[in-house]
Amino acid sequence: MLPGRGYNELKVGDAYESAMTLTETHVVLGAGLFGDFNPLHVNESWAKQGKFGTRIAHGYLTSNIMAAQFGMLFHGTAIAYMEHAIKFTAPVKPGDTLHVTWTVTAMDDKPKHDGGIVSFSGVSKNQDGTVVAEATAKLLVRNNR
Repeated sequence: MLPGRGYNELKVGDAYESAMTLTETHVVLGAGLFGDFNPLHVNESWAKQGKFGTRIAHGYLTSNIMAAQFGMLFHGTAIAYMEHAIKFTAPVKPGDTLHVTWTVTAMDDKPKHDGGIVSFSGVSKNQDGTVVAEATAKLLVRNNR
């Protein structure tokens, strides 16, 4: 497998997009992995009576769907995932397709690491175009040779 993008192949303003449908299986597995069995996530009868009218996905799942794109973009070139901050703006429900866009906002050369720190701004929208999350992230990425 060829390495992902290197620090020397990026520039401020570059944008990367992906999409993924969050399924019922993701929610069930997430509950088990996180140990979070809040009825808002796992009890449809209970959740129907709440604000959203149905179960919603864990925020961790939305956050991880966004972050996972970096694993694909920078496989073999990422040295460290340094920061991740996220704001949830709308609920995500099983069956929603999340469209994620990350944009390079800054680059800080780190010659000692043969690369640099890349800052990103991200947004996730559902299939209806509703923004469900906004995030920032920083990765230490090496150059491609």
